[in-house]
Amino acid sequence: MGKIGRNEQCPCGSGKKFKHCCLPKKQAGMVQKNPEAAFKISLLNEIDGIVQVAAEKRQKIKELGVFILLATVEGDAWLLEITDSDAVQLARAGEPLEIPIDENSDTIEINWSHTFDLSNKEFELTAYRDRTKSVMAGYPVKEIRASIKRIKKRFPSEVLEQVHVNPEDHVPSTR
Repeated sequence: MGKIGRNEQCPCGSGKKFKHCCLPKKQAGMVQKNPEAAFKISLLNEIDGIVQVAAEKRQKIKELGVFILLATVEGDAWLLEITDSDAVQLARAGEPLEIPIDENSDTIEINWSHTFDLSNKEFELTAYRDRTKSVMAGYPVKEIRASIKRIKKRFPSEVLEQVHVNPEDHVPSTR
C-alpha cells in the first residue's frame, strides 16, 4: 500500500482529508495497525449513506475506488463508474429506488441502467434500454470531472482496465 498524503481523502471512508481524520489518530497511536481493516468498506453501505443525503436534498460527491456516489439538491442520487462511464440511479426526488447491485466479498455485480457523458459542461445520460438521452440540469459537472481526474490519477491504467469481469470468463460460485 502506498503512502497516504495529508491532503488526500482518508482511506477510512469518512470523506474527510487524511490530516483532519485519521492522521492525528495515527500519530497518537489510536488507529488500527491492519491496513485491510481500513478498506473493508461496503459499497451498499456507502449507497445507503448517499441515498440518505439525497433524501435530505443536499449535494454530496463521494469517491470510492472507481465509483462516484452523487447526491443532488433535487434529491437525486446516482452511482457512477468511471472506467466505462456507467451509471445507475439510486434515488429520485428524495425517494430511494431499488438498487440493482449484488455485492459479495469477491465481486460486485451491478445492473447499469445508463451511461453518462460530461461533454459540453452538461451531465448527459443515455439509457441502455431505449437509448434515450437526458440532460440533467444543475448537476455538479465540474466537481464530477475533478473526481474522475483524481480517481484516474490514483489508479494505474492497467488496474482501471481490469475492473470489469468478462461474463464468459466468470464462473458463478456454487454456494
